[in-house]
Amino acid sequence: MATSAKPVLHGYFRSSCSWRVRIAFALKDIEYDQIPVNLIKDGGQQHTQQYKELNPMQQVPAVEIDGVTISQSLAIIQYIDETRPGTPLLPSDPKKRAQVRMISDLIASGIQPLQNLSVIQKIGAEKVQWAQHFISRGFQALEPILRETAGKYCVGNEISMADICLVPQVYNAERFKVDIEQFPTIKRLNATLVEIDAFRISHPSCQLDTPEDLRQP
Repeated sequence: MATSAKPVLHGYFRSSCSWRVRIAFALKDIEYDQIPVNLIKDGGQQHTQQYKELNPMQQVPAVEIDGVTISQSLAIIQYIDETRPGTPLLPSDPKKRAQVRMISDLIASGIQPLQNLSVIQKIGAEKVQWAQHFISRGFQALEPILRETAGKYCVGNEISMADICLVPQVYNAERFKVDIEQFPTIKRLNATLVEIDAFRISHPSCQLDTPEDLRQP
């Protein structure tokens, strides 16, 4: 497929959904521009009329690519995979592809939204306990699934969209002080993945909008 201008990612350094897209771009070796959307400053820049016109859901990420705007990280990742060469992000085998989508959806729909900033802000003083409960609950389901599907990575021995979803979710779990030791398969996979360049360069600690006190030394 012929492409012209570089994609533009509207995202936030700490957003796990934005991080997923950054990982996908890195794995595919795709150059892109970033426009930071600060989810906290001025009441949240995602609520501006300008951004609402770009993404009516007022969430990140949103990607302008090939003349269209796509929101929802899994839709973006799958579009990238279908239109760009390089590392495949979904297996060709239908069963493995279904497993990748299952794991990705479990994280993206069953775990991550429950510790989304807009949800946490509504919870108030109990936000840490809330996040810990739902992350742990999700990981208790994810751990036995990964024991069945994993090789070196989440599904077999090839990196996929499932791995792209896993690493940011483990990062969130660690932020909320969830004990990862009780999930040995998740811990093992994450330890392998975070050493891969695409995951390292896309990390929240080294983005354009990362605050100075949170940047990698």
